[in-house]
Amino acid sequence: MKELIPQWDVSRYLAKDTILILLILFTLLISSCKKEINDPVGTPNDPKEGTGSTPRDTFNIYNISDTYPGLYLFSNVKKWGPYNVHDPSIMYDGGYFYSYSTDVAYRQKLLRTGAQLRKSHNLIDWEFIGWAFNGTPSQAANYINQNGGTPFESVWAPYIMKSGNEYRLYYSSSSPTPKLSAIGLAVSSKPDGPWVERGLVVTSKKNIVMPNAIDPSVLVTPGGAHWMYYGSAWDGIYILGLDPETGLAKNAGDKGKRIAARGRTGNKVNGNIEGAEVIYHPGLNKYYLFIAYDWLATKYNVRVGRSDSPTGPFYDFNGNDLKEEEDNIPMIIAPYRFNGHGGWQGTSHCTVFQKDGQYFIAHQGRPSIDKYYMVMHVRRIFWTEDGWPVASPERYANMGQTPIPKEEITGDWEQIILNYRVVPGYANEQISPDLQSAIPLKIEEGGSINGVLQNSWIYVNNKLTLSWRNGFTDKLIVSRAWDWENKKPCIVFTGLNNKGTAIWGKK
Repeated sequence: MKELIPQWDVSRYLAKDTILILLILFTLLISSCKKEINDPVGTPNDPKEGTGSTPRDTFNIYNISDTYPGLYLFSNVKKWGPYNVHDPSIMYDGGYFYSYSTDVAYRQKLLRTGAQLRKSHNLIDWEFIGWAFNGTPSQAANYINQNGGTPFESVWAPYIMKSGNEYRLYYSSSSPTPKLSAIGLAVSSKPDGPWVERGLVVTSKKNIVMPNAIDPSVLVTPGGAHWMYYGSAWDGIYILGLDPETGLAKNAGDKGKRIAARGRTGNKVNGNIEGAEVIYHPGLNKYYLFIAYDWLATKYNVRVGRSDSPTGPFYDFNGNDLKEEEDNIPMIIAPYRFNGHGGWQGTSHCTVFQKDGQYFIAHQGRPSIDKYYMVMHVRRIFWTEDGWPVASPERYANMGQTPIPKEEITGDWEQIILNYRVVPGYANEQISPDLQSAIPLKIEEGGSINGVLQNSWIYVNNKLTLSWRNGFTDKLIVSRAWDWENKKPCIVFTGLNNKGTAIWGKK
C-alpha cells in the first residue's frame, strides 16, 4: 500500500467528472387509499406514514427505473431525484433526510458543480434541490494551485453532520496530479446552506508518504470527542483527531494514523480501499468501520470491522486487525444479480445512519446493462446475534413489517452467496464486476433443503437457520421487502454463515 499508484486519481475522478446521468421522472399519482403502517397490502406504505411531512404529489414508486435515458440533458437536473448519485452522505434533520454527494452526470461534463444536494421524506422519493457550493471551494482550489496542480472542476465525497446548532459539511477536492488533494470544512446555520468556508482540515501531496486527502467522514463519540476518518488507495484509511469547537484538525498539520489497509498478491495491491465511515452502536457498545473495496465502476463492495474504541484497533470476523496488509471480512454488500435482471455493480462508498433506532446504509448502484448510470440505493441494516451488521438484499421501500409465519418460509427462493474473487489492481485490471448471481433454494415443509435430508432448517420469530451437510450454517434474518426487480412485494433474508460470508435470499 505504500508505493505510489500511477494515475489512480486521474482515472477515478475523470470518470466522476465526465460520467452520468439524468433523472427521475417522478410522475403519476399517489393512491387515495391511505395504508396503515403495518398494512401488508401489496405496495409500499404511503410516504406520509412515519415521516411527519407531506410527500410530493407526483411520486410513484413504479416510476423509479434502473436507467434514465429520457432525462439525459443537464436541463433536466431538477428531475434527477435518486439518479446521478455517487458517494452519498445522509443526515436526518427536521423531518427530512438530506443527501450530499459527489458531482457526477451520466456520460457528460456537468455545467455546474459544488456537491449535489437532495432531500427526502421517506428515503424513496428524492428531490434534487441544488448544490452546496458554486464550484470548487476556494480554499481547497488555492491549495492545489499553490502546489503546482489544477483542481478538478467538481467536489467529491462530501460528508454532512450537525454539531450543536451548526451544520458542518466536509468535502474533498483533488487534481490530475496524483495525491494532490485537500479536505475542507464549510459551515452553515441551515442544512441547505448558504455555506461559509472555515478552513482546510487535512491535505496531501505527490511523492510524500501519507494517505490521500479525500473521502472524509466524522464520528462524535458519546463523550464528545470528534474523529475524522479519511483516505483512498495510498497507505490506506487514517483517523485524525478534530477540535470539537471548530471541526478542524486538533493539531495543525497532523495527518493522523493508519487504521485500515488492503492485502497484496505478490507485489501488487489487491485493489483500492476508500470511503470509510464509522458509527457507534450504543446497544452493542461497539464502533463499526465500513469501508469501500475495489474499483468504483465494477466490483466495488462494502467491508466491515468493529472495535471497542473509536481509534481502533478494528477487527474483522476472524479477529484480524484491519490495519494489517490483508483483506478482511465480512463483505456485506457486493455486485449482485437476481433472476430476471441484469444486476447491479459498483455497490459501495456507503453512508450509514439511523432514525429512531433503525439503521440504514446507502450507496451508489450501477446497472450492469450500462455501468455509467448511477442510482441511489438505500437498504435496511439488521444486526446478527453476535453483533455484526448485515444489509437487506432489496432496497428500502417502507414496507409494512407484519409477522411472517412459518408457512411463508417454505417454497422456492432465490439465494445469493456473496463470494469474492481477488483481482489485484485498479480500473485497468478490475474490468469485471464479479456479479454474485442467484441460485435456486428450496425450503421444504418436512424440514429439509433442496431435497437433501441431511440439509435442515429451523425458523423462529423471523430468524431462519439453514444447516448444510457440508458444515456450513447460515444464520439469517427474514423481513418483508419490495422486489425491485419485479415491482411487487416479497420476503427476503440476510445474514452471515459460520465462515463470515454474507447470504442473501428472496422469495
